[in-house]
Amino acid sequence: FAFPRVIGSFVAADYAVFALMLLVSAAIGVYYAIVGRGQSSSREFLMGGQSMTAVPVALSLTASFMSAITVLATPAEVYRYGASYGLFSLSYVLVVVVSSEVFLPVFYRLGITSTYEYLEIRFNRATRLLGTVMFIVQTILYTGIVIYAPALALNQVTGMDLWGAVISTGVVCTFYCAMGGLKAVVWTDVFQVGIMVAGFLSVIIRAVVLQGGVSNILNHAEFGGRLNFWDFDASPLRRHTFWTITFGGTFVWTSIYGINQAQVQRYISCKSMTHAKMSLYINLLGLWVILLCSVFAGLCLYSVYKHCDPWTAGMVSAPDQLMPYMVMDILRDYPGLPGLFVAAAYSGTLSTVSSSVNALAAVTIEDLIKPYTHMSEKNLSWTSKGLSFLYGALCIGMAGIASLMGSLLQAAISIFGIIGGPLLGLFSLGILCPYANGGLAGLLSGLVMSLWVGIGAQFYPPLPEQSRPLGLTTHGCNFTTAADAFNWTASPTEPGLYTTVLQQNTAERPFLADNWYSLSYLYFSPIGTLTTLAVGLVVSLLSGTLSQMVVLLLTILHVVENKLGNNNPGFCNVHELDFTKSSLPT
Repeated sequence: FAFPRVIGSFVAADYAVFALMLLVSAAIGVYYAIVGRGQSSSREFLMGGQSMTAVPVALSLTASFMSAITVLATPAEVYRYGASYGLFSLSYVLVVVVSSEVFLPVFYRLGITSTYEYLEIRFNRATRLLGTVMFIVQTILYTGIVIYAPALALNQVTGMDLWGAVISTGVVCTFYCAMGGLKAVVWTDVFQVGIMVAGFLSVIIRAVVLQGGVSNILNHAEFGGRLNFWDFDASPLRRHTFWTITFGGTFVWTSIYGINQAQVQRYISCKSMTHAKMSLYINLLGLWVILLCSVFAGLCLYSVYKHCDPWTAGMVSAPDQLMPYMVMDILRDYPGLPGLFVAAAYSGTLSTVSSSVNALAAVTIEDLIKPYTHMSEKNLSWTSKGLSFLYGALCIGMAGIASLMGSLLQAAISIFGIIGGPLLGLFSLGILCPYANGGLAGLLSGLVMSLWVGIGAQFYPPLPEQSRPLGLTTHGCNFTTAADAFNWTASPTEPGLYTTVLQQNTAERPFLADNWYSLSYLYFSPIGTLTTLAVGLVVSLLSGTLSQMVVLLLTILHVVENKLGNNNPGFCNVHELDFTKSSLPT
């Protein structure tokens, strides 16, 4: 396998395909800005007037969190760790059922714009404000990663300036989001899902032809240990097993589909609850299609480079660049197709960023502005558009932090686990435990626990013995320059140089580094959720028990006083005490 230094670059046809995708996305925003001139209220701008139907909302739900991270990072994950990632298809089923039957009916019947309004109705204003701030922080961090990912791809395959790509991504998407509101966001998502699937198929079909058929690709994957679906190892330290993905993955994605403002805002924009539930179930099909495409693309990646790994050989600087590298390698003789793939990555980003910006504007209006001001609906509508521009700029800035992170996929899911897990626990406590009142204490406890394990994992990443990357080799490489002629092999039995270096530092790692901090990143969310639930229930139980003890004590005093008589000068007059519920501890 010969490695050329430059594997190709964009030609006019690629730029044309890419520009067409951007133009159509922007045009949809302009269209809904013109059609929606009557959107005089912030609710109509942010919720689409609750007139959406199931199919476009379903495709929008699929697109919202199937971003460039899915297009670029999931195939790289499968390439390095195996196809067990495909077990998320089981998690998605549980997620959709729980979201549609537990969370959706509550939010839809309340008729709220922000999911965090529920927290004030159920608990108190302080809980609502904390939940809102956590969502804003989580979304800006995640969106920064999403903007950075396709810019990295563009930089790799075209040499386009990295930060020029970052800024253009944010500007285009902020434009159509601020112009057209939720309707523009939903309909651009529908278009962008089609582009994402087309981009994946162009790569997959070409790889299948090159490798001699699907069966050959599957045989190569099996020989390389990539078809590792049924790993039932119960150790929580293992990165991906059947249990970490089905259990931990269900918590992660329920925090997205069940309570995340960006998703909830979509399905409660439907014109009836039936359409809202249908949108979630139709969305399940979309999730399966994109997951199948991304996992099989990862197997194609392994089949093409099974004897000569570009990452190990230094041809790419990060695993997340492997997919665009393969695209420019195998599609360079087909002008326009590399442009289609990069348009797919870019489409994923536009859909996610627009969803996030729209959701951030909604929670800011409903939770941080409306309760404390008396602005007219027209002014609130203009403020919503201004906030869309503001949050778009903030998310572009956060892309700078994303450039300092490691695996984009792990970083993205870790953010949802660390912050989304406690929030899921809080909403579950409110909905499933009607007498619980310890929401704020539970949320703070869950956040502390998930931050502890999440930040610890950043400082002390798990050793390869726990994450177990699969074998990569450069034995089959025929380098084009003498300077490139080095040989590096990583196999299950010979982990490679990077493992040796890490093992030398093992003695310096604290005890928690190889236990608590080495938990699979998919367990960050269950830790936050279950801690929030447990502490919230205990606090509720203790406060309820205290109230009962006060009532019991006063009742005993009353009985004793009646026995002794009211003339006892050393005894308090309990008839003067207020036994009403309002006088007792809550």
